[in-house]
Amino acid sequence: MTRRDALITVIESLHAEIAALKANDVAALEAATKAKLSGIDSVALFDGEAPSTEVKELAAEAHRLNETCRIYVNLMAANVRRRLQLLSGEMAPAYRPGGYAIA
Repeated sequence: MTRRDALITVIESLHAEIAALKANDVAALEAATKAKLSGIDSVALFDGEAPSTEVKELAAEAHRLNETCRIYVNLMAANVRRRLQLLSGEMAPAYRPGGYAIA
């Protein structure tokens, strides 16, 4: 396997993670995450090689997709936190445009 192939595996796994997050499919998310981590380990084997332009572009695409996954997870966590606050009777703090809580 080449570094390029390993990055393509990571990218495919990230697409699968995004799809699993959208579908709330825990089993698919677990499988995609496992494949992604395996792909990342494979990419790391080529650490001493200078990356080609194509490899740099693939790495940038993987980074963008990983950021998309991170955003999905953060939004899901915020929604869960808000629901738990509502269920427990706690009022979520109101925020002004400046980002400061209103007392």
